[in-house]
Amino acid sequence: MEAKMSLRFIAKDPNSPDGDSPTVWVDEETCDLVIQGFKLDETTRQACLTTGSIPDHELAVRLPARMVSALREACDAAERSEDR
Repeated sequence: MEAKMSLRFIAKDPNSPDGDSPTVWVDEETCDLVIQGFKLDETTRQACLTTGSIPDHELAVRLPARMVSALREACDAAERSEDR
């Protein structure tokens, strides 16, 4: 049985047209960031592949620059959780 995650919601993109994405959370048990973002267009995907593969069990997603403050908040929350 998979362990239950304790996700702390950080923020949703305030400019999302439907209010559903992108979104940032912090797993309070592992301090990992959980990110929902936009699928990459093929040009961006190919650019990412110039530095190595994207394994089948991983995704690369795009977050708009306006989400930087949410990422900072998530990183700060993750660091605080690690320090406990």
